[in-house]
Amino acid sequence: MFPIHDDTERVHGRPYLNYGMIAINVIVFIWEASATNFFTDEHAVQDLFITYGAVPERLFNDFPSSAPTILTSMFMHGGVAHIIGNMIFLFVFGDNIEDKFGRIKYIVLYLGWGAAAALAHSAFAVSSGDPSTPAVGASGAISGVLGAYVVMFPRAKIFTIIAAFFLYTIRIPVLIYIPLWFAMQVVFALYGQLTPTTGGSGVAYLAHIGGFVAGVVVGLAWRALPDSIRYKDGIASAGGARPSFRGPMFRKSRPRIEDVAIASPEVIEGPDYYEVIAEIRGVSDSSEISASYDSDSRQLRIVAHGTRNYEMAAKLPSNAVNPVVKYVHYLNGIARIRLTK
Repeated sequence: MFPIHDDTERVHGRPYLNYGMIAINVIVFIWEASATNFFTDEHAVQDLFITYGAVPERLFNDFPSSAPTILTSMFMHGGVAHIIGNMIFLFVFGDNIEDKFGRIKYIVLYLGWGAAAALAHSAFAVSSGDPSTPAVGASGAISGVLGAYVVMFPRAKIFTIIAAFFLYTIRIPVLIYIPLWFAMQVVFALYGQLTPTTGGSGVAYLAHIGGFVAGVVVGLAWRALPDSIRYKDGIASAGGARPSFRGPMFRKSRPRIEDVAIASPEVIEGPDYYEVIAEIRGVSDSSEISASYDSDSRQLRIVAHGTRNYEMAAKLPSNAVNPVVKYVHYLNGIARIRLTK
């Protein structure tokens, strides 16, 4: 079950930081492959991972001098499948987290989630009697990205490839996809504890769990903060008034999603109908759009709740007398609302 992309639209341009982190991971992996003869030299692999990986006993017994290995371990991977899987998840989910927090906060949080994951894994490894095996990979930090994503974009849907006898794609709500992924990490971690004689899979599931929990906590804390605290720099620069821009980096004039300018709905009159055409982005389907006619103002009120929230009105002709909404059709960002006269 591999994610391809999500339906959450970015507001602030291309996620260059996220692209940069993917590039760094790939470059480091190429260096690893070169230094270990593509991971066939076991001694070189062991020396590399012990030197730059997060070794649990060293983190606890030689801290803070061992702290840099927390950072270096986040950009190392143990094989082709390892890095491909991680980079796909980072590509799909990381861009929206960068878009939400801004580049500076995103990189700080990403590294913080990776550190939380490494420490969670190390604490568990030391307590379970396996303190010398180094942990490498971006999985812990990316798990933090997933935790923050599910909190901040609960209405998103993930386009996913399912491999079951044959390949097909399906759109899965994020409130199913990510909790299912997290449940699998918990199950695999418990299975590793219940069957220690199998030698384990070599995957640090406690790092995934630790990073995910840290991401959820950050997401919940961020959503709980009032705008006056989250965007206090922007408010100060606006002279104390509520800013018209809400992005994490106010100096770059990032508009709020709700404040993005959209075209006014267009009204078309037919022989026995009215049709209202409105541009609505960030909505999955017509079920997330509602329309009702207000006879006093002779306006059609349109409300949409998706990754963006809309509330707009379309003025119907003066000869409209209690038209009835017949259906709402939505395709490629355009809503067509048909009313009978």
